Amino acid sequence: MFFPHPVIEQLTPAQVEVWEKHFAGDRHERPRSVEEGIWRRTQEPANAAQSGWSKDTHGRRRVVHYNLRYGLNYVFPEPRLTLDNLYLMVSHLAPAGEIADYRCDLETWLAEGRWRQLPQGGWQKGDLVLQLAEFDEHPQDLRAGRPTPDGFRSLEVVFTSDGHELHRTVRNLPWDVLAGGMRVKEQRGNPTIAPDLAGLLETGPFMVEVGCGTSIEAGIPPLHFLHEVYRVTQRRGNEFTQSHAFTLSPAADSLVREMVLGADLKAPDLVAMFRACFLAEPTYAHRALKALSDAGLLVGPVLTHNFDVLSARAGLPELFLRRYDQKIPPVTFHPRAKALLVIGLHADRRAVQARARERGMRVFYVDPEGLEENGVFKEYPIEGARDEDVIVRQGAIKALGRLCELAGITVPNAVSDGPITR
Repeated sequence: MFFPHPVIEQLTPAQVEVWEKHFAGDRHERPRSVEEGIWRRTQEPANAAQSGWSKDTHGRRRVVHYNLRYGLNYVFPEPRLTLDNLYLMVSHLAPAGEIADYRCDLETWLAEGRWRQLPQGGWQKGDLVLQLAEFDEHPQDLRAGRPTPDGFRSLEVVFTSDGHELHRTVRNLPWDVLAGGMRVKEQRGNPTIAPDLAGLLETGPFMVEVGCGTSIEAGIPPLHFLHEVYRVTQRRGNEFTQSHAFTLSPAADSLVREMVLGADLKAPDLVAMFRACFLAEPTYAHRALKALSDAGLLVGPVLTHNFDVLSARAGLPELFLRRYDQKIPPVTFHPRAKALLVIGLHADRRAVQARARERGMRVFYVDPEGLEENGVFKEYPIEGARDEDVIVRQGAIKALGRLCELAGITVPNAVSDGPITR
């Protein structure tokens, strides 16, 4: 695999303008040219169904952290969108025998993949460098004072583009998240199921918090796509298990093998999410939010957990919430806001809604309470909904379209709404 790695071979002038305005530079609230993800999976009684925890089988851990950095490349006559730097870390804590077997497998794959061993340590193929480290006690466990189970060892594999170094603070992120412990599930109340958002108009000006629902309508893959790319969930043959069992055993982890034996073949999956975010365009739902903002019904910035910048591209101010070093940053609510509208948010992040309720704001949800996964619709109830909340079980386009009709607001047309229009 060579860097810069092409993601889109030829950009139009309009796409270059989008990049320069919404993705490039450090003038935004976050580095929008960076895609990052973290998963830490452990075996505990609370997640026994997914982790396989039992009194006799416990202690395994898998941590995955990726950080991908993109840019524009002008080497060729037309500008290209490229992956400029890659960082991918996979760490396993498992019984020493499993780690030894995995180490042997790795050495076999490195030989089969024709990786070159470096004099200073590690291996290289093309512009991709692999570093391997094995520990009786992982340094991050020593740092945090976490005991290593008897008879266990750690093995850590790190892929980087040649010459790329990630700041120590960023490398520590997954371990800081791990130190925060497991998320405790919330107890759902008895919210009102409503046919539309008429009650929102009656309540008064509102703020909005958006999750992946608006992104999916724009043609961006849902989060479980990344679970598949980074093998967060176990497979049975070519299918992912319906129980969403965690990938914890080193022998069940195919991600490293895929990278070692065919990084070029894996690369399209690695860049697919960012590519989709860049190519997506604001939908009718984003334009409806802009129209509601122009009419004074929507106040304040769009509180977003999404990396797609679609609200900003629709002309709305954004406040990006998703963090790893702090679960949810403080949110300054608009002084006129009487309600919070939460659209398609199924991340484990309920702090903004809790703070809104404490402030006396009413919470409305737009969410089908289910999603399409591998061709099957699965119920996905909103975990944190309370008795006084309202849920409209629709997608954003339909629900916001109806809201604008009720408010007598016309939503401007657009040249393109992406793959889904109202």
